[in-house]
Amino acid sequence: MLKILIPTVMLIPTTWLSSPKWLWPTTLAQSLVIAILSLTWLKAPAETGWMCLNTFMATDGLSTPLLVLTCWLLPLMILASQNHTASEPISRQRVFLMLLTSLQIFLIMAFSATELLLFYIMFEATLIPTLILITRWGNQTERLNAGTYFLFYTLAGSLPLLVALLLLQNTTGTLSLITLQYMPTLPMTSVADKLWWLGCLLAFLVKMPLYGMHLWLPKAHVEAPIAGSMVLAAVLLKLGGYGMMRIMSMLEPLTKELSYPFIILALWGVVMTGSICLRQTDLKSLIAYSSVGHMGLVAGGILIQTPWGFTGALILMIAHGLTSSALFCLANTNYERTHSRTMMLARGLQMVLPLMTAWWFITSLANLALPPLPNLMGELMIITSLFSWSWWTIALTGTGTLITAGYSLYMFLMTQRGPLPTHIIALDPTHTREHLLMALHLIPLILLIMKPELIWGWTA
Repeated sequence: MLKILIPTVMLIPTTWLSSPKWLWPTTLAQSLVIAILSLTWLKAPAETGWMCLNTFMATDGLSTPLLVLTCWLLPLMILASQNHTASEPISRQRVFLMLLTSLQIFLIMAFSATELLLFYIMFEATLIPTLILITRWGNQTERLNAGTYFLFYTLAGSLPLLVALLLLQNTTGTLSLITLQYMPTLPMTSVADKLWWLGCLLAFLVKMPLYGMHLWLPKAHVEAPIAGSMVLAAVLLKLGGYGMMRIMSMLEPLTKELSYPFIILALWGVVMTGSICLRQTDLKSLIAYSSVGHMGLVAGGILIQTPWGFTGALILMIAHGLTSSALFCLANTNYERTHSRTMMLARGLQMVLPLMTAWWFITSLANLALPPLPNLMGELMIITSLFSWSWWTIALTGTGTLITAGYSLYMFLMTQRGPLPTHIIALDPTHTREHLLMALHLIPLILLIMKPELIWGWTA
């Protein structure tokens, strides 16, 4: 564990001490080395499932893929942000890189915590760097409003979780995940127990976000700088799903009855956000709403609590992390050239940037879950397990997948095909940096087809 954590912590002095000329190359190189080192976590775990175990941190089949995704994302965020921070004074660039690094430290500690209180503290600590990223480096004046939404939604959701965890500590005497899974299930009958159940899940459902509590997400995504959008879509939403999976085993036997409204909300959200996507004019907003839809499927898969549902949810979380992050990077390359996120104003870019169109095509297909990509594998497992739970769900999931295909193709056609507008005269050519960025998103996604058991989680 420490062989990743210590180099990540040492990235902070690196950003402050390296010379201005070498600032971006050194931080990028060091974060890439950390990302490659983190791949060693993927080797098959011990009999118990826990490895790299120490007093506070451990990895198992569930947290390992998410940890590797977190480490993989830092070099990609550094690559993506290099252009738009280039005009800023060097001290601000250093602060920017330091925020990204601190975010990664908090996320690694959140995903690997064995103690629920440490997980809670790190879950909350990720708010601070993200908030500064959105409110300081966002593009428009709306960013302060977006930051307020983001902060208060998450805080209001996660305060009940703190109370719920303290109650759990009082009743069971421990908050360690390793021992809690062997606790006898408590007979939960009173209204207070049902409120406790809700308190445990509310924070994660807001973070995911569940449809109905999702209003902070499109705002935060649209106003954040590219690195903020990437880390929000790829990792911060996954904290919600991860926390739900971890805490689910303690909420028996209440979940069977109480989870109905949440499953219905999640699946209804898949259809609703898809329909919203079909009517979007703003490119980043479309990608943000599609995230809500995908995470709705994940929430449904986790709440019905079958091994297939859990596995499908984990696979979809990893696949969606890579795909939506890649989509935000593509939207950003368009924005840096045309300075507009409105899709009507930047059309027909296949004429001028043909290689970018190839990346757009692959990523749009990944977003609509083209076989044999992991996106499809995760969605199929979740839809199958939902169908075996109640065959009425097929109406909502089927409509959802149809609409997803519709808006993914709409997004591709609107940005890439058709005549080039007359007001676009001179566009910068694409840079090697951008192609490298896209390749580093999509190559892992394509390679996971060959060895999906890396991200299966416990079921393997």
